[in-house]
Amino acid sequence: MNQRSRLSLLVVQILIVSLMVALLGRLFYLQIAMGPTYRDAALSIQSRDVVSPATRGLIVDSSGVPLALNKVGLAITIDRIAIDKQPDKGVAVMARLSRLLKLQYANVYRNTRLCGELPTGQRAGCWTGSRYQPIPITKSADPDVALQIVENSDQFPGIDAQPIAIRNYPGTVGVNAAHVLGYVGPLTEEDLSGENGKNFFRSESIGKSGLEIVYDSFLRGIPGIRTLIVDRKEAITSQRQNTPPVAGDHLVTSLDVRLQAATETALADAVLRGRANGYTSDSGAAVVMDVRNGQILAIASYPTYDPNIFEKGLTVAQASDLFSEKKAVPALSRALQGLYAPASTFKSVSVIAAASAGYNLNASYKCPSELQVGTRLFQNFESKSQGTMSLKKMIAVSCDTVWYRIAFDEWLRDGGLSPKSNPNDYFFKAAASFNFTQKVGVDLPSESSSRLANRAYKKSWYQQNKDFYCNYKERATKAQQTPFLILLAKENCVDGDKVRAGDAVNFSIGQGETVVTPLKLAQMYAAIGNGGTIWQMMVGKAIVKTDGTVVKTMKPEKLGTLSASKETIDFLRGALREVVVAGTGTGAFAGFPIPISGKTGTAEVFGRNLNGSLKDNTSWFASYAPSNKPRYAVVMMVSQGGFGASTSGVGVRNIYETLFGVKGNKVVPGAAIFPDGKPPIKLPKISPATKPRVAP
Repeated sequence: MNQRSRLSLLVVQILIVSLMVALLGRLFYLQIAMGPTYRDAALSIQSRDVVSPATRGLIVDSSGVPLALNKVGLAITIDRIAIDKQPDKGVAVMARLSRLLKLQYANVYRNTRLCGELPTGQRAGCWTGSRYQPIPITKSADPDVALQIVENSDQFPGIDAQPIAIRNYPGTVGVNAAHVLGYVGPLTEEDLSGENGKNFFRSESIGKSGLEIVYDSFLRGIPGIRTLIVDRKEAITSQRQNTPPVAGDHLVTSLDVRLQAATETALADAVLRGRANGYTSDSGAAVVMDVRNGQILAIASYPTYDPNIFEKGLTVAQASDLFSEKKAVPALSRALQGLYAPASTFKSVSVIAAASAGYNLNASYKCPSELQVGTRLFQNFESKSQGTMSLKKMIAVSCDTVWYRIAFDEWLRDGGLSPKSNPNDYFFKAAASFNFTQKVGVDLPSESSSRLANRAYKKSWYQQNKDFYCNYKERATKAQQTPFLILLAKENCVDGDKVRAGDAVNFSIGQGETVVTPLKLAQMYAAIGNGGTIWQMMVGKAIVKTDGTVVKTMKPEKLGTLSASKETIDFLRGALREVVVAGTGTGAFAGFPIPISGKTGTAEVFGRNLNGSLKDNTSWFASYAPSNKPRYAVVMMVSQGGFGASTSGVGVRNIYETLFGVKGNKVVPGAAIFPDGKPPIKLPKISPATKPRVAP
């Protein structure tokens, strides 16, 4: 064999050895190194998890009265494994069941299909759990119908009836609280693909809004898992594990069920009172807060809805009504999402601004019927001249022109349309000291931020709207091209990024582009009442286990302090008391035995209603009480409700009557909500009697 042949043979041998080494290495990798991984993967193909949702924890008020609990429902279920074995895949049985339950077959079919079995776009109502667990068709079956199904099992193979836990909002003493409690619902693909998707199991229900979603991780508990081993034909061969569910923890809130019911009633009555007085009066909100720690004792929004409809299943009409403008959008929580001009309630900010600017709060000032600013006349309320009086009296009778004068003078001192490099901006800074644009921090989702129409806002607004106003005739509709709106568009194009004289004047009385949520205004008046501390607002107090163990305590935080001096706050508190004693709030609180301090507000609203009528004024009353030792802040707002005193002021009085146990003009001994004047601090004991029972 020559040298070349030997070399070729050697190369072939090396190649064969290399291939053998590579194959052996790959075999070692697959069998030894990656063996556990592939073994688990293979097992996962053969295993099916059946999830048993845990009993959801209760939501209770500060005394332990349930606001959200679980009741027993009777569910009609379908066993997919059983009906899939039938020759027609259960079509005849499901059709028969649909007729009995008076449901549409298409809906029953869709409810029993796994989401992956249906085309994209047709998955609404699909089953998010496993085919190895009973699939509920309805959770509130008539017992007679359920009995008929069970007794005729030959006609309904694979169909069963069994008790099931249903989330329920009992409405104790008439409480609704839909916007604060929220509701629960089945998981969606969006939930599963979200940030917390890995913590969910497909057949669970989770919180969708309100306290239900904020504290969902505590309330939901830990579901039980039963792992079934199946063969390639999906037949169950064995059971791998079976862990029982762990019930969710309970949420104790700062709400009081009696006060909540009274607040909702007072708000609804105020809305109806506004309508009786000839106003549109379409919606409203009310907030009751403990001024000493930020805890919310009651919170209401009108109109509202029945939170139980989500568990029953929304009809198309119900879903449409929730967001219907004709019905004033019941789904919207006015208390934390609604934004409204604060009107004269904002004059508390103007008092602090005037004091910071050096004005003597104890001096007397003129209150003319109008003030000319440039080419425009800014008029007093109803164009009345109040003469010369003390500033305290001007707060009481709600004079506007004195604030026009002060705000205009300070605007001029700051440079007018050509502001100084470092303007004083007393009014803007006074509002900012209330943390005006910061959220109140409440433990509820979707809170809106109040808007402060200061210099930064004007510049931001201009950048977003400059193109529209500078091309107004091309961009605006014909209906918008009135002489006034065309002139306004021209002004906005030229100097819309500047704080104009009219902006400064309107700002001082809570009009213009500054808007506030009822929650924020309650926080502001609580700060005035407690001497200057701005508290975070909270509804939740603690998470408690079923055995009474405290898991977590939620304590509101101090968010800031008013920049005003003690003398200024004392003056303001005296002026707010004067409003009720001898001012615009006198009629609403005539003869009331507890000293109340507050401010009325009647905000003008620009625009038209759906029927073409001009919008009515927003009614406000912001307050705290008792005046000498404040404990509670109460704020009410009625959209298009007219005057602040006659609509909202009377509503606030009704709330205070419940708080202090007042009947007529007398305090009834023992009738106050909190007899010692302090909401309960000790956590309630959640007795077994309040827990729902679900049959095994």
